[in-house]
Parts: sequence; C-alpha cells; structure tokens
Amino acid sequence: MSDRTTEYDVVVVGAGSAGSALAGRLSEDPSLRVLLLEAGGSDRVLEVQIPAALYKVWRTRRDWNYTTEEQPGLDGRKLFWPRGKVLGGSSSINAMIYIRGARADYDEWARLTGDDGWSYDAVLPLFRRMEDNARGADRWHGVGGPLRVEDLRSPHAWTRAVVESAVAAGYPRNDDFNGATQEGVGQYQVTQKRGRRWSAADAYLHPVPDRPNLTVLTGALTTRVLVEGGRATGVEYRWNGALHTARAAEVVLSGGAVNSPQLLMLSGIGPADHLREVGVDVVHDLPGVGAGLQDHPLVPVIWDVRSGESLFRAESPSGYAKWFGARRGALTSNLAEAGLFTRSSPGLAEPDLQFHFLPVKFWRQAEVDPDVDAFTSAVVLVDVHSRGSVRLRSADPTWAPSIDAGYLTDERDLDALVSGVQKAREIASVGPLASVLADEWSPGRAAVSRDGLRAKVRETLESLYHPVSSCRMGTDDLAVVDPQLRVHGIDGLRVVDASVMPTLVRGNTNAPTIMIAERAADLIRGRTVDAELAAAR
Repeated sequence: MSDRTTEYDVVVVGAGSAGSALAGRLSEDPSLRVLLLEAGGSDRVLEVQIPAALYKVWRTRRDWNYTTEEQPGLDGRKLFWPRGKVLGGSSSINAMIYIRGARADYDEWARLTGDDGWSYDAVLPLFRRMEDNARGADRWHGVGGPLRVEDLRSPHAWTRAVVESAVAAGYPRNDDFNGATQEGVGQYQVTQKRGRRWSAADAYLHPVPDRPNLTVLTGALTTRVLVEGGRATGVEYRWNGALHTARAAEVVLSGGAVNSPQLLMLSGIGPADHLREVGVDVVHDLPGVGAGLQDHPLVPVIWDVRSGESLFRAESPSGYAKWFGARRGALTSNLAEAGLFTRSSPGLAEPDLQFHFLPVKFWRQAEVDPDVDAFTSAVVLVDVHSRGSVRLRSADPTWAPSIDAGYLTDERDLDALVSGVQKAREIASVGPLASVLADEWSPGRAAVSRDGLRAKVRETLESLYHPVSSCRMGTDDLAVVDPQLRVHGIDGLRVVDASVMPTLVRGNTNAPTIMIAERAADLIRGRTVDAELAAAR
C-alpha cells in the first residue's frame, strides 16, 4: 500500500556491529536519507550495560538463539550460537575484546580479492579513525573516534597470575595485541567506557538520536529484498503488525553471517537448486551464498582452585555497589580478561592459536551458571581449515535457517586444538598460577595421550561465536560480493558485515566487522582514505 511505502537513499538491514557503524557514518552526510532496520529491540537494559552480565542476555528475546545442525566432528552434538537481536547486535552481547587480527590476515584478503584496499596498510587508518583509545594516539592507535577502547578497570588477581605464568613458560609478554606484533601474552583491551559496555550502537547511534536524516526502526523484520530488472530497489519488512516497503537507491545487508545469506536466499538470490527445493522463486543464481561458513572453535580447559574467589562471586551486593557507585569492581570484567597468541607448531609462519583466560568456570556455553570457584583456559583455533554452510529451512522468513558449522571436518583443526590443550596445561603448571590451581576438572588428568585428548576435544568443543565468510568477497565463481562489497549480478545491493570476510581473522571479529563498515561508508560515499594512509606511513 502506498501509505506504507517510504523513500530513502540507503536502507541498511541490521543494526549490529556493521549496520550501526555504517548507518552512523553514512548519515553524517546530510544529503543522504538513511533508514536502519533492526529486528530486535532496545539495548537499554542492565544485562547489556554491565560487562560481566554478558551471558545473561543469551537465550533471551535479545538473542536470535540459533543452534547448529548435528556436527559429525563433535560426535553428533549441536552447538548453541548466540547472535544479538538488539540494537548493537552482537556487540551488545559479546565479551568486548578489542582485537583486529594479524597483518597477514588483511594482506591475504588483498591477495584473495585482488584489491590492495583490504591490505593491512590500507585498513590500519580505518581502525585508527574509528578508535578512541584510552592509551592515546600512536602509529597503531587513534583517539577521538566513536569506538571507546580501554584497559580493564578492575582486573582479577588471577589474570595477572596467568600472564606471569605464561611468561615463565617461555611466551613473550605483549602489552598490545593490536600493535607491532600480535604474538605473546597480555591483558586484552576492551570496548568499554568507564567500566560500562560500549557497543557499536553506543558508538555510532546513541550520540545522534535526533539526526534528521537517520531513521532507526526497531522491531522491524526484513522479509525480502525487492529486485526489479536486475537491480535492488528496496526492501519489504514487517513492523507494528503490518507489511511495509522502503524504496532506496542502495540496499545494504548487515545482518551478519547467518542472517545476511538467509535474507539473500529468501529474496531469490542464491544457489538455484536449493532455492527451488524450499519453494523460493529464483531471481539470481548465485551459488556461493551461504557457502564457506567459518567459525572459531573453542575448547575449555578448566581447573578447580586451591583458594581465592572467582568471578562466580561477582554478582553480590558489594559488587553491584562498586559498579553503580564508581563503575569498578568485578562486574566490570569481560570474563575473558587476558589472552595469548601462539603457534600450535613452531614451523607455522603465523600464530594459529588464541587463548582466553577466564577467572571463572565457563563451560557448556553458559547454559548453566558457574557453581564453584574455578579457572578456565579457553583454547581457540584462529587459523581454521574447516568450512560449513547456511541454508534455508523454509521460505518463511520467521524460520531459523539451517546452520552447519562444519567443525573439525578438517583433521588439521583437531590436531592444532589438541596441541593447544597441552600448552594450556604447561602454562598452568608453572609460575604463580600453579599455586592457585588445583585439580584439572576438564578434560581431566585421565586424558593424557594425544588420542585421548582428541576424543575429549570432540566431546567438549564449543563455539567462540565468530561466524564469517558466508557471503565472502572475491572474484571467483563462489564469491558473493566484489571487493567493493557489491553483490555479484545485482545492482544497488551490497553486503557489509562479517559474512564478507574472505577468511577468518586471527582474533575476535567485532573490531574487523566495524572496520569493514567504515570502509563501506567510504565506498558508498565515494571517499578514500588516501590522506589518512599517507599520514599513517
């Protein structure tokens, strides 16, 4: 109906890490009318704002609550995948770790896409532009950008202990994983502002609530992209109980690695045979949509402790008093306070393992609250060979898609994780951490041989919730978008989110996703960062 049709210059679907940043940047140009559609609701709840409460948002109405298909590599287990269904998307429910990835990751992107604009030297100015780092500006970091980055205000004593133990075990100390080198052990910086979460919505949307050319609709489920004559002309979405149409010169999908390929396929853009199977009319046969899915797998190594209090006890009257009174104390923790990047094998050119050290028992994907004081070393594979896919279950947009994460379908991933578990044990056995930890609770001391550990990895592996590459950019037959993030074969349509990454980065994916949005804003507005790049050099 005409009274439910609106006109914009750009429609952005999804107000997550990428969508919030993209809409915020585009609307800085007063000549552009921007509509941002978000299926979820407000982020103004304590469970989002209090850092240590992050897992309490999972499995609620602010979470898409996805579950993978049975994974043969995990003995048939299904894994829970939380994805933010809220302003800020997954940046409103994540562990706030600010990691960009390695130089080698972006240089590989440039090689795979044939576009030097994705090289490390080219994207570093974008990272610096988006950043407001509490440590100040230098060659690697920026100040004055929208995304606040700080050191943890009240790190746990065990966090300091694990860093010293890793150094004692022979790993180099690294005070800045986003600086000259990534390898080594240290404390993470986090996307927080004075002890409170600082999401992409906090960074790019909330500071400009009255910007006249930016319209943000929550509770708006986009059902399909409208395509006429090979060109995207707008979207249909359900809002306030009715179906609406938004017309635009440019449509941008920023739903993430699950929802963006789902929406493309619901719109008839994807592998033709699959679309016909689920009853979707084929608009454009694009076989790579939903293919190539990757995620970072995690194996928790958990110890009981001899003495001391873990973050299990953070949620207390005194803990809340410290947080509400001064934004300090245990509730400012992001849980994964320290990290390590290293190699599973000394012959590797780059680190392929990342460790998250948590002064709390973290297992079963936070399905149950911690019940005892414990310490967790989460072993994460960051150079992943296995691949999965996203497919439709139905032509109904309210149905969750089918997610096959493909965990451990490549044996190299399993071998690297086994080596990681062994390294976690080595670190735990030396230095000040050795006097803190008691018996190993999982995988347990009985798992000694590599074969025994291989079985335990399959039994206990979880997700780090970093899905990417399901709409990857490139120029080959299975690429979905070109290096300018334009969907192959459809004019006026782009994808801007983690799904376009050609490969997983070595590290947490939130900061790289926001960087992609920063570059997309430049591409759409016709700007370049040549001047910033020259200054950085």
